[in-house]
This record gives sequence, structure tokens and C-alpha cells, in this order.
Amino acid sequence: MAPAIDLATRSPRLDFRMLEPQGPTNAPSEVGEAGASAGRGGSGSPGGPGVASAHTINEDALRRTLSRHPRPLGGDPVKQLDAPKFSLSGLILNNAGGATDTLAPKRKPSWLKAKVPGGPGYERLKSIMDEHGLHTVCQEAGCPNMGECWARGVATIMILGDTCTRACGFCNVKTGRPGSVDKDEPRRVAESLRLMGLKHVVITSVNRDELRDGGAAIWAETITRAKDACPTMSVEVLIPDFEGNWDALQMVIDAGPHIINHNLETVRRMYPAVRPSAKFDRSLELLRRVKEQGGVAKTGIMVGIGERDEEVLELMDEVIGKTRGEVAKSPSGEVAEWQSGKVAKTETAEPRGGPADPSPHSATLPLRHSATSSTDILTIGQYLQPTRNHLPLDRFVTPEQFAMYQDEGLKRGFKVVQSGPLVRSSYHADHQADELSSIKDERERRNVEAMRGLLGG
Repeated sequence: MAPAIDLATRSPRLDFRMLEPQGPTNAPSEVGEAGASAGRGGSGSPGGPGVASAHTINEDALRRTLSRHPRPLGGDPVKQLDAPKFSLSGLILNNAGGATDTLAPKRKPSWLKAKVPGGPGYERLKSIMDEHGLHTVCQEAGCPNMGECWARGVATIMILGDTCTRACGFCNVKTGRPGSVDKDEPRRVAESLRLMGLKHVVITSVNRDELRDGGAAIWAETITRAKDACPTMSVEVLIPDFEGNWDALQMVIDAGPHIINHNLETVRRMYPAVRPSAKFDRSLELLRRVKEQGGVAKTGIMVGIGERDEEVLELMDEVIGKTRGEVAKSPSGEVAEWQSGKVAKTETAEPRGGPADPSPHSATLPLRHSATSSTDILTIGQYLQPTRNHLPLDRFVTPEQFAMYQDEGLKRGFKVVQSGPLVRSSYHADHQADELSSIKDERERRNVEAMRGLLGG
């Protein structure tokens, strides 16, 4: 058997299969019996004197091989001859105080326990979604508030399939090559929403970076059909960044959802690990463009994924400072009311009653008076590692810290801050729409029209 070549030394390397006991062979042996004692410490071949077997080796060949190997055969790391150049012992995870921990999942604290989804309202919605083949981010992402939201008549629908073209380190939605676009999906979504009788819907999607418009055409048609099918239902959209395709974003804005949400997800420093295919400043620009056209803008982040408290506060400052939109006005003072698709004369000066109260706890201003403000809504929730293959959990943020985030967010100028361990993007989204969008006025107008119809006037 020809010896193998050691690529490091360009010398023959001994094949240790030659030293293991093997069955008899009919082929003549190329090595002699004498090597058995030299190489194995034995008294000879089990076949008896003069009988060559596959496990015997040539003594000269063994000597030449050993001379080329300055270290013990087998590369035993315990017998490493070189002194270590550096030590990794100081990099062991969770080794504070000299005690090392394993990488076992951390036990969830008591404040992170959620109710198991169930109840008539939950079961009714689930059956409709299954019947119409709808995907929900509630199910895909394992949202802890699914039961509560569905029972309240609030649901999150995921369009454009269930396979994402990106692989964010925190997300439990599967990654891969998506299938073809279902062009009938907007109609089916609208019909399902009509059957559900929801008060508020959040529509989101996977990233479809392989499409020229990122799926914006499907987005726009879904929003339009949903509003036509359910005129008293508020529509919130949680959109991707469309890779900075602002024409695609404009299609979504023109469709007139009541709230446009785009999550930053984490602080700027963590983007390479958490959102490797996204850009922090690009997401800020998206929110700014929504505010520029008078929309209700919303964003959200996770905590406990490796950020620091001061970075969360810095993020708040950047969002407030960099997403302020200035609405272009015509000489007559008209501002486009993008939610209704109409242009109406609206007040562009101070609201009735004088200047707005600068206090963060003051009453929410109507949409038309907040058109030049920054992002309106901020949500902050605890990151929970979906599987061992996702980014590890860094810490459990306490309820007291979440309360601090809420206070700081309101002080900085956000109109609504939802901050808590189980808060997710759609948490209490129906209340936010009622407070900040035109949907409440639309419901009242339709109720008045219905009452007039009943009274014959």
C-alpha cells in the first residue's frame, strides 16, 4: 500500500489502517513479519512464523515514517509540544465570579407567562383563516398575545406567502425561495376579512426581494380591497423596506392604510447580526417619507437581544429627530388626506383652542395636526429566542425597565408608547388606530347615515 502524502511536509504519512488487525488476504503481503514486533510490540504474526498478514509492516518503512514525524503519531492534542500562544478560557460565556454555566436555555421569569390561545372567538377566526388558506404572523412567529388579540377581534394577516427571502437572526419565519405570487390573494384576503367581522387588521408580509417592486402591487390591491370590503375596520400595515424602492413604498401609501408600521427591530449597533440585509438609516427614511405625506407612522424594537439601555434611548432620539416630515401645502392651504384618497381643505395652523400642549401626556391631536411631527407610535417588547438556531437571548428585561422606556419615549415626543415584556407590533393596535387615525370619524359618519336611512331622512 502506497503511503499517503502529508501536505504540510510533502512527506509520506503512515496510514494507520495498516496497523489494525484485519482478516487474512489471499494477496501476497508486501511487508514482512519482523515489523509486527517493532510496530506493535507483539511476538509475531498470528498466522505463525513466516506467514505474512495484512497487519504486519516493514520495519524500515516504519522507521523512515517515524523520523519524519516530530510529534507522536495520531496528533494527540494532550501531547502538544508547542506552547499555547493565547488562552480562550476568559471567553467562556457567563463566567462571572469564576463559575461557568452551560448554554442551556434560560428559565423564563414569571412576568413572561402568557395564556394558552383558546375560546370561541379564537377558534372562529382560526377556522376561517384555515379555510381560506391565509398565513398569519401570529402563528408563524409564535406571538404570545395571539389568544387575547383574536378574542378582541384583532388579527394579523401575512400576505405574499410564508417564505422570506431574508434570514434575520431573530425571526422564526422560514427562509428560502418563495413560490410564485398569488394574484388572487388580495380578493381572498378581503373576502375573509369580511367574514371575520374584525375591528382592526394588521397586514404584514415576508420580504420578497426577488420581485421588482418587492410585492408592492399586491400590497396596494390588498389594502384597497380590504377597505372596500370592511369600511368600518381600521387597516394597519407592517411593511418591509422594499430595499429602498420609494416608488414601491408610494404605492402602499397611496392605497391609504390607517397606520403604516415599519419596525426598526433593534438598535443601530446590532444591525449586522439582527438584520444583516437591512439598513438602519434606510428604515428611518421610510418612516420619514410616511410622515412627510401626513401618515400615521409606527415602529417597534425588541430588547434583550444584546443592546444596552442607553442605546435604546439613543434610538428614540434618532427616530424623533430623523423621521420628521414636512407636508407640502398648496397656496390655498390644501393638504392631501391620503387615508381617504381625497383632497380636502384642512387647518394647517394651530388647532382650535390655541397651541398644542407640549406635554407628552396631553390628549392626542387629530391626524391633520400631526402631519409635520415625527413617528407617532413606538412599541418595545422582550426578545424571545425562537429556536437554538436563532440569536441567543442576552437578558430578560424587567417590567420596571419597560416602564422606564415608556416614560422616556413619551418625554421625547412619541404620541403612543407600548412597552412591556409581551408587547408585539400589533399589541393594542386597534386602540392606536382609534386615537390617531380617521377611522373613528368614519365609523361615526356611517352610523349617522345608517340611522338616517332607518328614519327615512
